[in-house]
Amino acid sequence: MTANNLLPINCEILAITKTTAIENLYRVRFPHVDKVHNGQFLQLSVPGFGECAISITDFSVEEQWLEFLIRKVGLVTNQIFNLNVGDYLPMRGPYGKGFQIANYEGKHLAIVAGGSGLAPVRSLIKHFHANPQDLKSFELLLGFKDTDNVIFKSEIAEWEKQFPVIVTVDNPSGAPDEKTGLVTQYVSGLKTIKQDMNSVEVVIVGPPRMMEFTAKEFIKNGVPPEKIWVSFERRMSCAVGKCGHCRIDEAYVCLEGPVFNYAATAHLFD
Repeated sequence: MTANNLLPINCEILAITKTTAIENLYRVRFPHVDKVHNGQFLQLSVPGFGECAISITDFSVEEQWLEFLIRKVGLVTNQIFNLNVGDYLPMRGPYGKGFQIANYEGKHLAIVAGGSGLAPVRSLIKHFHANPQDLKSFELLLGFKDTDNVIFKSEIAEWEKQFPVIVTVDNPSGAPDEKTGLVTQYVSGLKTIKQDMNSVEVVIVGPPRMMEFTAKEFIKNGVPPEKIWVSFERRMSCAVGKCGHCRIDEAYVCLEGPVFNYAATAHLFD
């Protein structure tokens, strides 16, 4: 974390990769990567325009960089899209409680992501892709609006070589072997739910309703709620629990999340 967790530091943009029509992947130099955990977020700012919370999608402690998938959807992100490689982006953090690697090691793990919800779990997926011996089994279930909005296509192709990956789209293109429909339709076919539940963990990230109904589908198929983890991508402001902007019921997402156990937070979806 930055020395003063409310004070941004200027970080150099190392690379920008166009991912979809409205999403870019930014690699940014960051001197405190050793403080970063999978699933955390930083506050990115543009002076004179404000700041926004963006999840870390990947990081390298050795090379001291972070990656963010940023969608051009508002005042601050519009300004970030005007920046170029070599420009500096003020950032503060990291913040929040992320995914604990040790919680999934030695388990049968299924990760379900909807749309840009793949970004917050990408570093977790890449970790186990590089260390498959740390899991008993691994499955991915990914849902997107259409083929044009599938993010990290080349990486998905690499993941498919190592473990089962299901990619489904809402709006079919007519391509051969294309899977369509909601991710909930494919939960009952996952091998993970047929394992000893003491050795199962499920991670779900996406829009709130997608997470809610997907979690309920896993529960219907025998997965205990305490074996399910969700990540709330809720808009945050201060990131330190003072403004209450991210509060859901009595939970402060910036402090207690964004990663939550579903058993303790199912009521937050109501």
